[in-house]
Amino acid sequence: MLEYFPTNYVWNLSTNVALMMGGNYGEVDAICRRLAAAAKRGDDAGTTAFFEAWCAQADQLVELAIQDEGAGCKFSAAAKFGRAATYYITAERMQSRQFEPRKRAYQAMLDCFAKYQRLGELNCERIEIPYQGKVLAALLVRAERHDDDPAPCIAFFNGLDGTKEMVYGSRIGSELARRGISTLIVDQPGVGESLRLHGLTAIVEAEAWASACVDVLEKRSDIDAEHLGVCGWSLGGYFAPRAAAFEKRFRLCVAWGANFNWGELQKRRLAQEGDRPVPHYWEHVLWVWGQRTLEDFMALAPRITLAGTMDKLTVPLLITHGWNDRQIPREYAMQQYECAVNSPKRELKWFTKRDGGVEHISIDNPDNARDYIADWIANALIDQGARGLRT
Repeated sequence: MLEYFPTNYVWNLSTNVALMMGGNYGEVDAICRRLAAAAKRGDDAGTTAFFEAWCAQADQLVELAIQDEGAGCKFSAAAKFGRAATYYITAERMQSRQFEPRKRAYQAMLDCFAKYQRLGELNCERIEIPYQGKVLAALLVRAERHDDDPAPCIAFFNGLDGTKEMVYGSRIGSELARRGISTLIVDQPGVGESLRLHGLTAIVEAEAWASACVDVLEKRSDIDAEHLGVCGWSLGGYFAPRAAAFEKRFRLCVAWGANFNWGELQKRRLAQEGDRPVPHYWEHVLWVWGQRTLEDFMALAPRITLAGTMDKLTVPLLITHGWNDRQIPREYAMQQYECAVNSPKRELKWFTKRDGGVEHISIDNPDNARDYIADWIANALIDQGARGLRT
């Protein structure tokens, strides 16, 4: 993993996520060099400086994008709006919930991403999924096909602190599209718009909102409802298998980063906070799960597990895991695989130093993990009789 900050894993992780999303190396380098001293003050203490540095670069790009758009250069403008969105979300997701400027940054990200979609003529359609009287915002990346037949579709769910725009930036949707498969990337309860704009918090029973996604997909004429799958990364490695175990309309499942017993892991983190994915970690966890106090959350935590659930999963399953994942122990990947006794085709893929992608969700080399997952999905769907796919 690219590590600008020797004493700050959290900032290094976030920097690598920004690069995965399409951040420009020169711009990211300039940002990180300005933050070298602030990083030494710790994850929490330096986050205002972190916010200001990433937002300053985003603000500059917006100015340049507006100039491009005014000159009629819409594709150049789109590229700059896209990178600005990346830098705004990188800044925003690292802040305390009480930090008021994060609201401006998040809205700026949404605005820039919408301009990136429109001006760049992206294969990326905004979808709103009805759920509990509100909506789950999602992005649909359509399959590239040589016929007009409906395409299989993968519902993709986020982790603890991700957003649909981050997943889109990973290019998993575009790689699946090349193979003839559509992707629905969802801000499920607890993340992105669902949490920030609609107050929808995470629940243990992921199948509830996953089923709402399937309901929408089944009504679309461009989607092959007989060949739907589910994938999730990080904490989504809990949500996706849980959804597939109980929502039987999913025909396959991918955990991009195993997460067998996330609740148990939180007890470890409480005792030794050395692997937090974001600053202000416990405040963020309480917000995501809709809990008032740490004691309330710890009472909920034992339920956030796939123990007693994995044997209910009856579809092909792929689990990928970085060999040097510093957030989720390898033992959880092995337990998740071993408990999936009723999956007709299960695989645990370790990403080693030779493969690249040894860190959490293979963030140090997401391209290799992404391509492996896209190929596995395409081949699993071909085995199930889906037509018009290629690898």
